[in-house]
Amino acid sequence: MTLPPVLYVEDDHNDVLLMRRAWAKVGVANPLQAVIDGEEALHYLSGEGQYANRVDHPMPCLVLLDLKLPKLLGLDVLKWIREQTALLGLRVIVLSSSKQPQDINAAHALGIDAYLVKPGPFDEWAAMVDKVNVYWLKGR
Repeated sequence: MTLPPVLYVEDDHNDVLLMRRAWAKVGVANPLQAVIDGEEALHYLSGEGQYANRVDHPMPCLVLLDLKLPKLLGLDVLKWIREQTALLGLRVIVLSSSKQPQDINAAHALGIDAYLVKPGPFDEWAAMVDKVNVYWLKGR
């Protein structure tokens, strides 16, 4: 049985590479799917266009969402997710470099499950991925 993927919405190629490396190092069983902007995230979650084949692009069990995204900001993506009845219960963790209280408060007001600040060195990425894996993927 294949586990559902985690959707990582991130426009910074280096952060995606770090996440993929940390994912592999920790040995997360859930596959990691990455999209590069907010608009692409909506297409993925809606199963539209290149994401229509749900065998190749299954519905994720968790979204890791950056806030500063091209085309559609992370908060707009989050608002859209929370308005979709088909996505009720989809867990969303904001993963942002922002420590600004207004960003944190806005994300919580829209119903995130957690807010994480992007780590620095690779070991911190791996530790963060391990915590996500233990609490959000294995623990549920």
